[in-house]
Amino acid sequence: KNRPQNPSSAASDDIEIVVNVGGVRQVLYGDLLSQYPETRLAELINCLAGGYDTIFSLCDDYDPGKREFYFDRDPDAFKCVIEVYYFGEVHMKKGICPICFKNEMDFWKVDLKFLDDCCKSHLSEKREELEEIARRVQLILDDLGVDAAEGRWRRCQKCVWKFLEKPESSCPARVVAVLSFLLILVSSVVMCMGTIPELQVLDAEGNRVEHPTLENVETACIGWFTLEYLLRLFSSPNKLHFALSFMNIVDVLAILPFYVSLTLTHLGARMMELTNVQQAVQALRIMRIARIFKLARHSSGLQTLTYALKRSFKELGLLLMYLAVGIFVFSALGYTMEQSHPETLFKSIPQSFWWAIITMTTVGYGDIYPKTTLGKLNAAISFLCGVIAIALPIHPIINNFVRYYNKQRVLETAAKHELELMELNSSSGGEGKTGGSRSDLDNLPPEPAGKEAPSCSSRLKLSHSDTFIPLLTEEKHHRTRLQSCK
Repeated sequence: KNRPQNPSSAASDDIEIVVNVGGVRQVLYGDLLSQYPETRLAELINCLAGGYDTIFSLCDDYDPGKREFYFDRDPDAFKCVIEVYYFGEVHMKKGICPICFKNEMDFWKVDLKFLDDCCKSHLSEKREELEEIARRVQLILDDLGVDAAEGRWRRCQKCVWKFLEKPESSCPARVVAVLSFLLILVSSVVMCMGTIPELQVLDAEGNRVEHPTLENVETACIGWFTLEYLLRLFSSPNKLHFALSFMNIVDVLAILPFYVSLTLTHLGARMMELTNVQQAVQALRIMRIARIFKLARHSSGLQTLTYALKRSFKELGLLLMYLAVGIFVFSALGYTMEQSHPETLFKSIPQSFWWAIITMTTVGYGDIYPKTTLGKLNAAISFLCGVIAIALPIHPIINNFVRYYNKQRVLETAAKHELELMELNSSSGGEGKTGGSRSDLDNLPPEPAGKEAPSCSSRLKLSHSDTFIPLLTEEKHHRTRLQSCK
């Protein structure tokens, strides 16, 4: 109590700060704000001594009569930000854009470490969405832009890549994509039909082989797949990334068995026995089923399903764990309960695993079944537990699928809106320019030399009012709040 205090410090603690944020008036006290002296509100305590230059460097306007500071900021976000002075942490209100809220925290000079972890997850998710939008916009700009300094080979390479990778770019590209899709189906059907005994023929040694017509059709399909892969590889801007991509690895696995089996058939007989060659060829022909996965390249639904399963590893792991525990418990119980029957089908617990699997998954082949009353009761309970265990993780997996599908649609729409806004900015900033290509955006005219620079207050107001979302790293495009809402 009796400790001496600095008079200036005591005076700053007793001062009242009146702020008006977006029409909402708030009275704050110096002792509360001085807890975090690096924040903008804490700097208002001693800004009056620095004159109007210092005042207007911190706020948008100031009323000397009311001693009131005015800020053209979001009042809802401000109510969340000032929680740091009362509770030591910040919670983002539901309905506020995480990116805009981060900008508000940066304006009030409140560190992001005070943001609660639950709110940081929303911010990270929104950042990923913006990065995805930026990536899509950049890809579209790269397709639209034509650099005159590029050589003829580079331009031809970009045209081939766009022709094969982007079916929506032109009508011929769409026709090629449909043709490739049909050839995948044809090759899969031919692979299945080649196993029908009635459609097979006998070779010189009396072994059944595929019909020559089916082999010719498969050879034509493989030739198309090979040509498509090589063209995409040579026209790829990043060949290492292209070669290591999952879908391109699938393409290689669908093509490679044909050439390996062809090599073994013609050259392998000289180096190894004919029986070993035939077995190796048959094993490689099984790998032809990989070509069915090529359909995922032309189907957004399959890609969405793959992503949903990838995001649902936790739920799938829980499903497998439930089934594993149930299989072990019910197979052991079934084996124990069936030992009293003289004609029991449960010879061992490992053999009972098969019965538990087909029972809990509701398949029920009937090759092994209980014959005692307790065994049948155990089977009924295992059946019900299997239905419950399978049904539990289905709902989260469906939610992941729907969420990702809707998110992709939203990102696609957002990317189109970004391009529209960039086109509007380029057309309004340029004199007579109406194009929306990347070259137009790079050649926006600078400010005229004779034009008077705006005042500090007007510049500050613009910087405080506009919302800036850094989508592209090379070009800076500012958007107003109305455009951001769009």
